[in-house]
Amino acid sequence: MNINQKNTEEQSKPYSTNEINKIKPSFCKKKETYDPLKKEIEFLKKEFEKEKDKFLRLFAEFENYKKRIQKERFDIFRDVHEQILIDLIPILDDFERGIKELKKYQEEHPVKGIFLIQEKFINILKEKELNKIKIKKGDDFNTDFHEAITQIPAVTEDLKGKIIEIIEAGYILKGKVIRHAKVIIGK
Repeated sequence: MNINQKNTEEQSKPYSTNEINKIKPSFCKKKETYDPLKKEIEFLKKEFEKEKDKFLRLFAEFENYKKRIQKERFDIFRDVHEQILIDLIPILDDFERGIKELKKYQEEHPVKGIFLIQEKFINILKEKELNKIKIKKGDDFNTDFHEAITQIPAVTEDLKGKIIEIIEAGYILKGKVIRHAKVIIGK
């Protein structure tokens, strides 16, 4: 047997695990020790990403909550503001009726005083965007702005379907009709 044959025979022999561990270089063993640390690092990265995602979702929910609460608060204030203005409309009607009655007595000073108060009140309401619906006798009846109390026979043919009498003024708040004008129309 020559030397070459002996080397090939030794190479073809299987090694035992003890022999393999002896043969492994030292850097391979270090790799094994770092494997648990790498697994730990990967696990912690995944956990961090989960927690980060949870945090971002929670933060987004909180921001949405703040926006919703702010909108609801704004809506409540707007509704209360609107309701207060609606409640003040009958006072305007009372002013008009009071001035009509005072004019019958022909005393100018009380009428002037009441008229000035009424004008100031109307100006304040206009600042809050409450406006009277502009109508006059003979206008076409429009269901968007008018409410027909009754119909009476028209004196002339051209007054059919038109406003004959205005019973109560209508009001618009910020482009929305909050009280229709009550009118009598011809038929």
